[in-house]
Amino acid sequence: MLLPGLLFIVIFSYIPMAGIMIAFQKFIPAKGLFGNQKWIGWDNFEYVSSLPNFGQVLWNTLFIASLKLILGLIVPIVFAVLLNELKNEFVKRSVQTTIYLPYFLSWVVLGGILIDILSPSGGIMNSFLKAIGLPEVFFLGDNHWFPGTLIVSDVWKNFGYGTIVYLAAITNIDPGLYEAATIDGANRWHKIWHITLPGMRMVIVLLSVLSLGQLLNAGFDQVFNLYSPQVYESGDILDTFVYRIGLLDAQYGVATAVGFFKSVVSLILISTSYFFAYKFAKYRIF
Repeated sequence: MLLPGLLFIVIFSYIPMAGIMIAFQKFIPAKGLFGNQKWIGWDNFEYVSSLPNFGQVLWNTLFIASLKLILGLIVPIVFAVLLNELKNEFVKRSVQTTIYLPYFLSWVVLGGILIDILSPSGGIMNSFLKAIGLPEVFFLGDNHWFPGTLIVSDVWKNFGYGTIVYLAAITNIDPGLYEAATIDGANRWHKIWHITLPGMRMVIVLLSVLSLGQLLNAGFDQVFNLYSPQVYESGDILDTFVYRIGLLDAQYGVATAVGFFKSVVSLILISTSYFFAYKFAKYRIF
């Protein structure tokens, strides 16, 4: 049963690691990956760091990804706790299914939907703002609004999946704990704080550890389908930066250098988060 997953990882994650050498070469595709390429050491890394917009791109990536991670943890936890408190099973299942649906849609589809909804001319959101006397907002074309639009839309798309995971964790909590708390006079908020949240702790720690390794992945699919040159200042991230340099400008060595930088930082982050998870929550993978 593990074999298909292992093969997928080996073929698409480990074998391509041989391409890391491109980061240290003046790569010419015609010579092939293992051809007689010119080795230039750290020149590609120095070139990237010297680009005037690289600092802004790195900041955009960290800012957008950090808020996505934080809200991507908080919102599902809160929603799972609220859903768990619902007594009507039909309403509970209906809401659960509704919030889960966007997770199955690709950003190609959702991007088109958001472009229509947030359009400054005829979009539902701006029509509503105009109706209540507020000025229209160019959500996808204004550097002030674009990062927030990315963050909110990403949380909206993915929090349904997180809610399902946390609801599953809640179902594993011993019901006898709630009964004992009721006998002791605990109200609903006391039960949530002292039973529900501690019972979800291990799942919260696990998802937090796994998500920290993605701190430099701000969501290429989403940004690529929603951004435009006029919001590069606030919305350009490392992945879209690599796409333009590597595929559009054919600077393969430079693009690989940025990708290698991302991988090293992600390794450090996930190792650090795992250390703190074990230190403070006694969480271990093995």
